[in-house]
Amino acid sequence: MECRPGCGACCIAPAITQPFHGMPAGKPAGVRCVHLQADLRCALFGRPERPDCCERFQAEPAFCGESREEALLILAELEAESLPA
Repeated sequence: MECRPGCGACCIAPAITQPFHGMPAGKPAGVRCVHLQADLRCALFGRPERPDCCERFQAEPAFCGESREEALLILAELEAESLPA
């Protein structure tokens, strides 16, 4: 699956718990990454500063659904399910 233009759900829904370029405390779930541009594309795409977890993420129907709204819901649900008990 190709990444959906104008989505950015993977840059909003999940938390990033490790410090990374521009976000020394990481990123809480549901908070827009500081590197997500107005066109909803990552400013760090293809750069060495991009977090490893972002580099490994692959757009798939199971994560991205049929729309940006569905992707945000799916990824938020997965984030909540992965929290420690």
